[in-house]
Amino acid sequence: MQDAILRVCAENLAPGGVVYVSYNVYPGWKAREIVRDAMILRGGPRDTPEEKLSYARGMLEFLEQSARPDSVLRKTLEETMPIVRNSGNYYLLHEFLEPCNEPCYFKEFVARAEARGLAYLCDAEPSTMFVQNYGEKVRDPLLRECGGSQVMMEQYLDFLVNRTFRQTLLVKQGNAANIRYRLEVPRLRALEFAGIFRVDRGDALTIDTREQPCTALRDLKVTLRLPAHKAVAQALDASYPCSMSTEALLAAVVTLTGEPRAAVEPIVLAMLEELLILGALRIRRTPVPAASAVSALPLVLAPVRRALAGMPASQATAVLCNQWHEPVSLTVLERSLLPLLDGAHTHEALAAFLLDEVRAERLRFLKDDQPLTDPSALHAFAQEQVAQALQSLRRKALLTA
Repeated sequence: MQDAILRVCAENLAPGGVVYVSYNVYPGWKAREIVRDAMILRGGPRDTPEEKLSYARGMLEFLEQSARPDSVLRKTLEETMPIVRNSGNYYLLHEFLEPCNEPCYFKEFVARAEARGLAYLCDAEPSTMFVQNYGEKVRDPLLRECGGSQVMMEQYLDFLVNRTFRQTLLVKQGNAANIRYRLEVPRLRALEFAGIFRVDRGDALTIDTREQPCTALRDLKVTLRLPAHKAVAQALDASYPCSMSTEALLAAVVTLTGEPRAAVEPIVLAMLEELLILGALRIRRTPVPAASAVSALPLVLAPVRRALAGMPASQATAVLCNQWHEPVSLTVLERSLLPLLDGAHTHEALAAFLLDEVRAERLRFLKDDQPLTDPSALHAFAQEQVAQALQSLRRKALLTA
């Protein structure tokens, strides 16, 4: 089956196309196979999926209670049980109880892809590829050991972090000569960037020389030191979820710092490269047409409206795909407003709709844990809720420009 997947990809891939394949890998899955084998031993013979899961979970509870504190099994269970407890039934059945689940080493996967006329492009999460992210004690020996081979370096890193899962991008072998693993300034300048930056301790971001630690995408910690660093963070955060070109970002930094472009340009480009390597930025080749501000007549993405149309009206909450191709959850209030965000309803019309929902007892407005009943207070509260919901939907990249 695995070989057939690679064959079908190779036979059907366009000359400039990209294949995405996700798969389990060693060495991390060697430990998980102990848990999987134990689950199959007790759950595998059962008749229904529900029984399989119930008996398999019972096996893990028994092992968790009985394993010696200093055993390999105890350490394996400590790493795996949070995944088992926090994952849905579909994932557990697919990952731990299917008859066939054959992980491989990354190097083996690449060799099999090459045998089918495909070449390794990169990981879908590029930050995992950069040896700089693993410290000097790792970087220098690996650079010497691997002799410029990206595949070998990443295989070493898989051992280092005990990796269990990969998301690999492949291309036709004829394109392999065009792949560059060293970041180049012209290519960097051609990208669109997006990011969020929350200053720690609730401080405001100030354009000065004071150091300010903050949290970026994926909860990564970064420290902003120079005014240009802070200006980049401020511009990207204000624009998010929209992306910014390098030129637009440089113009914003010049405006915010008051410094000449020649002085800030090398600082900005170096910062973008560092954040990209760290994984603290989103990158694209084309702009994201998200709303940079909430308009007077808010408009939600057409695919989102189609997705909502297919959901039962009784379904209060929903998880949808946004313009960054990530799942986002909706609150009950956001779910109720979304069908009306068709570019034809004003904020006041949306507030009136919420009031009708409250009167029909399909929604409740609470303040200080008490239901609101005063008409003037209800109207003001509805307007406030509309403003908050629209801003939230904009940041979730569901509103379009």
